[in-house]
Amino acid sequence: MKITEQDVRNIAVLANLKLRDDEIPKLRADLDGILEHMDALKEIDTSGVEPMAQVLFDAGETATLRPDVPLPSLGNEAALANAPQPGAGYFKVPKVIER
Repeated sequence: MKITEQDVRNIAVLANLKLRDDEIPKLRADLDGILEHMDALKEIDTSGVEPMAQVLFDAGETATLRPDVPLPSLGNEAALANAPQPGAGYFKVPKVIER
């Protein structure tokens, strides 16, 4: 395995995840599987493939995107109407970074 238990614990800390000890081996195997897939992708010969500038292409009538039409902005009052804790014109959120 390429991923160690300590790697999993470090990733969990960075992602603000609280993992139980019994979850670490499963996550370790999952992450290792992802890296194996990435290694397999690295082996594919893409020398004859043109790089994509974007994923959208000229699709004409079949395009599913709406026209880009400027609209008036939502406004502060409407944006905060359903906020659980609005205050002074802003969204109030609990502090999540304790480090």
